[in-house]
Amino acid sequence: MSHIPLSYAFKSVLARKLTTALTAGGMALVVFVFAAVLMLAQGLKDTLVQTGSADNVMVIRRGAETEVQSEVQRAQAAVIASLPQIAHGTGGQRLVSKETVVLMVLPKRGSLKPSNVVIRGLSAEGFALRPQVRLSQGRLFRPGAAEVIAGQKVAQGFLGAGIGERLRLGLRDWTVVGTFDAGDTGFSSEIWGDANQLMQAFRRQSFSSLIFKLGQPSALPAIRARIKDDPRLTVEAKRETQFYLEQSEVMVTFLDILGLTLSVMFSIGAVIGAMITMYAAVASRTSEIGTLRALGFRRRSILIAFLVESLVLALIGGVVGLGLASCMQFASISTMNWQSFSELAFRFSLTPSIALQSLVFALCMGLLGGFLPAVKAARMGITQAQRAA
Repeated sequence: MSHIPLSYAFKSVLARKLTTALTAGGMALVVFVFAAVLMLAQGLKDTLVQTGSADNVMVIRRGAETEVQSEVQRAQAAVIASLPQIAHGTGGQRLVSKETVVLMVLPKRGSLKPSNVVIRGLSAEGFALRPQVRLSQGRLFRPGAAEVIAGQKVAQGFLGAGIGERLRLGLRDWTVVGTFDAGDTGFSSEIWGDANQLMQAFRRQSFSSLIFKLGQPSALPAIRARIKDDPRLTVEAKRETQFYLEQSEVMVTFLDILGLTLSVMFSIGAVIGAMITMYAAVASRTSEIGTLRALGFRRRSILIAFLVESLVLALIGGVVGLGLASCMQFASISTMNWQSFSELAFRFSLTPSIALQSLVFALCMGLLGGFLPAVKAARMGITQAQRAA
């Protein structure tokens, strides 16, 4: 005889509203945790990747993992700044910025909890290299002056980083003269000032990095070869997007492992809950199962029908959990990036891939939870079902 219609499984689920709600709710919570952690890792990665530009090249000391660890001597910086592959701006100037990066401990507003903030010294060309950054309030710092501008997330979250406030950086006091909006990028969590002035304040004799724009995107291999062959240079060049992607690797790996561990732990409870629900469904519908067998439906059809019923429960829970997780996109969190040891603000990010993984995860829980009860229902004979009823 033909298979049991799929509508049978949906009607059976809707007939038990309370148990369906409880079982699907448990699965929804597990899917929520699973999706939220993946969204957290994706948001961190997106924030750092969007920080860089594919046309920009980052030059740091060979072997350094962050700009804070890097050191580029002035003579080396001059050699790199003269490379012919560097693009020129509208005014004919080379689009290269010699920058210094340090970490400063600043107190957070309200809690006064200390946290590391990136202080970046850059040249005028540094703004041209970052078109995603725009001044939102106040004005730009003046070259040669003890003035800085703060990313919006730093200005909102840290004491002394608002317009008109003063910060003690290195050996000098600095006035915050403006705030800038860098969107959902890592620059929003930085404070910028004049590179030469910051180097003097922190007693630095060398730069941390150089950033320049390529005249042609395909010129990077030639630049790398030239830097490698020059014995005066102990630096390496990589695309800015690649550099910032590497900055997310440690934290993203940790979040992926954390998400997998929590999801496995919580899913065990959800699978057991689904299994109990389906066993109860089998026990309460023995006469119904006997009738189906008497009508000529095969054991395989009954097995599939109960499996589909369990999968429907899981799908309901998965959709609800994913819906709850999607609301996290409106939240912004701030934490320390373990790669750079600096404060970084970012948002949860839901992608089609995460949505698909979450629903597949929910269906897997439904399959595991419904398999044994479905087997029990399929093995039940007509006489056994009538006797149990």
